[in-house]
Amino acid sequence: MTRPASTSAADAQDTEGFVSLLAPDCRIEWPYRPAGLPAGVQGRERIREFLTGQANGLVTFDEYRNTTIHETIDPEVVIVEYEAHGTVVPTGAPLHQTIIAVLRIRDGLVVSYRDYLNPLVLAEALAGVDSDAMGVPQC
Repeated sequence: MTRPASTSAADAQDTEGFVSLLAPDCRIEWPYRPAGLPAGVQGRERIREFLTGQANGLVTFDEYRNTTIHETIDPEVVIVEYEAHGTVVPTGAPLHQTIIAVLRIRDGLVVSYRDYLNPLVLAEALAGVDSDAMGVPQC
């Protein structure tokens, strides 16, 4: 399978490139997450705002490694495994996260993106950050 543009956009920390691959009503969800972070964000514009205004203030990702893409019997669904390496912005602490994402793609656009990250790794990395200071909207 050819590597989808969405992972290439993420490699470059290209928020606009990534958001351009989302359907207008796309929903990104984080089923497992530390307290203080939203369960999800709905809509391309709100996702753009979240990624540029909130998420980039918490964590920046410098590199994605060991990306594996799995096709499923549902032609709209792919599963992506990858490692994200970055920095917790408020503390400067390194972050290494192994992630599995389930994407539903329809008419060439992502309509659903479920990001299964390890909440313990993220909670530990954010341990010194005041949740009120994060300013993350609850959706």
